[in-house]
Amino acid sequence: MREAVKEKRIIYYSDELNDEFSEAEITPRVIDKDFRYFHKKPWDICSLVIQNVLSMPLKVLYQKIKFHLKYVGRQKLRECNNRGYFIYGNHTQPFADTFIPSVANYPHRNFFIVNPENVSIPGMRVLVEMLGAIPIPCDIGGMKNFVKSVEDKIKRNYSVTIYPEAHIWPYYTGIRPFKAVSFQYPVKLNCPVYALTNTYHERKGKPGKVNIVTYIDGPFYPDENLKPKERQQELRDRVYRCMTERSRESDIEVIQYRRAQEYQREEAEKKARDESPENDG
Repeated sequence: MREAVKEKRIIYYSDELNDEFSEAEITPRVIDKDFRYFHKKPWDICSLVIQNVLSMPLKVLYQKIKFHLKYVGRQKLRECNNRGYFIYGNHTQPFADTFIPSVANYPHRNFFIVNPENVSIPGMRVLVEMLGAIPIPCDIGGMKNFVKSVEDKIKRNYSVTIYPEAHIWPYYTGIRPFKAVSFQYPVKLNCPVYALTNTYHERKGKPGKVNIVTYIDGPFYPDENLKPKERQQELRDRVYRCMTERSRESDIEVIQYRRAQEYQREEAEKKARDESPENDG
């Protein structure tokens, strides 16, 4: 049973696939055929140092201090230590979501598929890219290099994290429906995937404070007995079911998400009852 904290915030949504509740207002830069997905060796060396050396203590401290984060199943990642793989997670934190997978599979190098907004912050663009961001192109012209970049990371035995829900819903404790399109990459490359599910828990002795427990499951492999499109959908379904089951471990709801249409219907029914003649003096 989920317990609510006092003065719980309520957010109303209308579209689980497309509604975005990140508080950041960023004008996205144009990611097209001219965007540089590949860089020379000095850039890659600097990126490695920033990703896995300089920033790692900050990542660990942030998630420990703010969320007292605990991993369950982290050892499962070792099965694929010597190859590339994908990590699929639920998108519920603007900052921690960039740290949690990287810390989990350290020292395995990790990259992220992100929306253009993530590499559009003035003064932070280069740093974000060096931390492993791979932005999705805005048009078909940039798609070729984008796909090559993703494939390059896997072939170099790195991991690539994808948030298939695409949009941030802070502290959401369920798993939103997501499409199978992002599973085309592991199917094409015939490589394993992991499910990473962040769950929320009340911190003992600290009302209103939450802990995160991150569950890691897998590896899951594409079913080679199926046709490519079916393989993609079946892999998505397995990951979705796993994440949904893990999400039930959450025992606190910091923000309540309610469907706007249901709320409007409830309010209309309440108003109708209040105005009913049966309720007159």
